[in-house]
Amino acid sequence: MLQSRFISLYLYSITNMASKLVLLFRFLIIVALMLSQIVITIAQPQVPCYFIFGDSLVDNGNNNRLRTEAKANYPPYGIDFPPGATGRFTNGLTSADIIGQRLGFTDFIPPFASAINQEIIRGVNYASGAAGIRDDTGRELGDRISLDRQLLNHATIVSRLSLLQRNRTFTNEYLKKCIYTVNMGSNDYINNYLMPEEYIAGRIYTPDQFAELLIRKYSLQLRRLYNLGARKIAAFGLGFLGCTPSEIARFGTNGEPCVESINNATMLFNVKLKPLIDDLNNDLPQGRFTFINVTSISTPEDGIVLPNVPCCQLRSDGQCVPNSIPCPNRNLFVWYDGYHPTEVGNTVLANRSYIALSPTDASPYDISRLAQLTV
Repeated sequence: MLQSRFISLYLYSITNMASKLVLLFRFLIIVALMLSQIVITIAQPQVPCYFIFGDSLVDNGNNNRLRTEAKANYPPYGIDFPPGATGRFTNGLTSADIIGQRLGFTDFIPPFASAINQEIIRGVNYASGAAGIRDDTGRELGDRISLDRQLLNHATIVSRLSLLQRNRTFTNEYLKKCIYTVNMGSNDYINNYLMPEEYIAGRIYTPDQFAELLIRKYSLQLRRLYNLGARKIAAFGLGFLGCTPSEIARFGTNGEPCVESINNATMLFNVKLKPLIDDLNNDLPQGRFTFINVTSISTPEDGIVLPNVPCCQLRSDGQCVPNSIPCPNRNLFVWYDGYHPTEVGNTVLANRSYIALSPTDASPYDISRLAQLTV
């Protein structure tokens, strides 16, 4: 009798959790559909331009022509994106794509690699798979465009804009009104610190020391972006890297849902990033910096641990096997490959970055408020 009751309770708990997961993902799908309707009704973008810095989470094709393993210009990437495999490391839209839609842009922001003069007036995407805050990050995969190089690319775009607009003063005022997002740091752990066999950092620095080194360099880079004319800057923190399918497969979890040692290490970066944002706002007179708390946004409601299962068949480096067949029910998966979210996951991040649902999602303001601020 007791055994029968225990089995019944266990089956009920499993069924209840599964029901909650299905309801959660149905909610995410409804939100995504609502967003598509909202975008249609917006006549003009809320800001004149949108510039994107980052890694493979927001790369939209800058790595396609590079000599690197870190590229996603082949199926099954882009299976739910009408143009197909463009270089986005997901099945559909990236979080940067969705934020652009929410800001009112009817066309996607073009990658730096192919942006022409007629396009750069509304912004450029500089993001590059395997890139990091540190220049050496991701070198084992081949070429990549580090944040330092992305800033150099942005300097050339600023010069091109100035020539097009034929008035540097006008260009300076124009750039102050734009939104800038920076999503960097994941690869500094995945493809650097957590690979001590390839990189010295993991052998000589404690997690706290490494986080401090990253923050110091990041501070200089964000200040350089400010000096290039940016004023409204959203810096994204790191997500739960220890919950990615590839890191779980590589390190194991000792019975926990995720690799807690990795999550603890990356949390040190996040803890230091928020005070950096506060300092930048205090130090730079026209600075409107904000911190997007990805871990807050990624924390499941009711403590439910979402499945850490990839949608596609994986290569050894965590990317999808070329031309493989992904899962059919992609709206029910958080992860598309070993490291990158599905469009559903990207939609959640983009939505709550744009309009925070919790006071901890964004500080001091979300991106919708950032767009409204005057400088």
